[in-house]
Amino acid sequence: MTDCIFCKITNGDIPSYKVYEDEIVYAFLDLSQVTAGHTLVVPKQHVDDIFEYDEELAAAVFARIPKIARALEKAFPDTKGMNIINNNKELAYQSVFHSHIHLIPRYSQEDDFSIHFGDHSQQYSPAEMQKIADTIRAAF
Repeated sequence: MTDCIFCKITNGDIPSYKVYEDEIVYAFLDLSQVTAGHTLVVPKQHVDDIFEYDEELAAAVFARIPKIARALEKAFPDTKGMNIINNNKELAYQSVFHSHIHLIPRYSQEDDFSIHFGDHSQQYSPAEMQKIADTIRAAF
C-alpha cells in the first residue's frame, strides 16, 4: 500500500521508536504513550483489519504478542497488568487502517486509561441469547 503510514514505518520511510522486528511483525512505541511503554505491533503485510487476516498471518502475528508483552513487563518491572487491544473499523476506534495491536502496560488505576464494559444482560432472555449464539454458529 503506497499511502499507509504503518507501511511507511515498517519499510523505514518514516522514523519510529522500534522495540522489535522480525520477518512478520514490526513493533514500535505509540507516540501517544497512553502509559510508558505503550507499543503497537503491526504485521508487515498490509491488512486493513482483523477481517482481512488469513489463518496463517493471524497465527504468526498473534504468536508474537506474548514475547513482546514479556519484554515490556521485564523492561518495566512496575507493570501490574497489561491491556492488549485490537480495534477494527472506525466505529470500534480504529484510526489507522493497517491492522495493529496495542500493548498498554498498566501501572495503577490512576494511570489515565480505562475501558468500560456496560452490563446489558438484563436486556436479553435466555431464548434471545440462544438465538444470538445460533446465528453466530450458523455463520461459520
